[in-house]
Amino acid sequence: MDAASPGSSALHERVIETLGAEIVSGRLAAGERILTTDVAERFNASRSALREVVRVLESMGLVEVRRRAGVEILPRERWNPYDPRLIRWRLAGPERLDVLHALSQLRSGVEPLAAGLAAEHATAEQRSAIFAAVAGMAEQSREADEAPYLDHDLAFHAAVLDASGNHFLAALGPVIGEVLRGRTHYDLMPHEANPTALRLHQEVAFAIAEGRADEASRAMAAIVTEASHAVQNVVADVRPRTDAR
Repeated sequence: MDAASPGSSALHERVIETLGAEIVSGRLAAGERILTTDVAERFNASRSALREVVRVLESMGLVEVRRRAGVEILPRERWNPYDPRLIRWRLAGPERLDVLHALSQLRSGVEPLAAGLAAEHATAEQRSAIFAAVAGMAEQSREADEAPYLDHDLAFHAAVLDASGNHFLAALGPVIGEVLRGRTHYDLMPHEANPTALRLHQEVAFAIAEGRADEASRAMAAIVTEASHAVQNVVADVRPRTDAR
């Protein structure tokens, strides 16, 4: 099979997704070693394709190649915690709520800062993107647990981070995005958007547009707090369904 063919690409992604999820879930434990020949046989993949898979997993800090001893699974301390795909795998596992809590703490430090900076640095185009995202959220607010609302929410937070003018903050957009996707995917979003949450998004947009940095920062901090509380409010309903599986 040609390595560049669609079938090869699909197989490559399937092997990465499967092995990555197994490592993150603990099915493949830290210190365990796997042979590429065994993996190649399991997935009916070529050794050259497996080498590419291993390179991807290495870049995430999940594995390390041991000369003549196979591929060793690395402990969590070696993982790249900001890799969006790794975050997605962790959210799919049993530590989902703990990961969401930790990421909420990260957001509480990052996003209010970004909103304040955006009030000072946002371009007209960036302000328009923020307002468009808020308008989209309002239009889809009766189905806040569906993809259209999520798309607008993703656009809002990415636009604020980008408008901060700090490329290190902007680079965290995919990380924040996985948090938002995880809430929707795992039924941690209310069906109808919280009016307070919508109002706070609007306040951020207006504060950024009018250059009110402190107010933009405070409103964004309130958004992160509201989101964290919203997850906690549905945990009681989520846990029984999760435990029953």
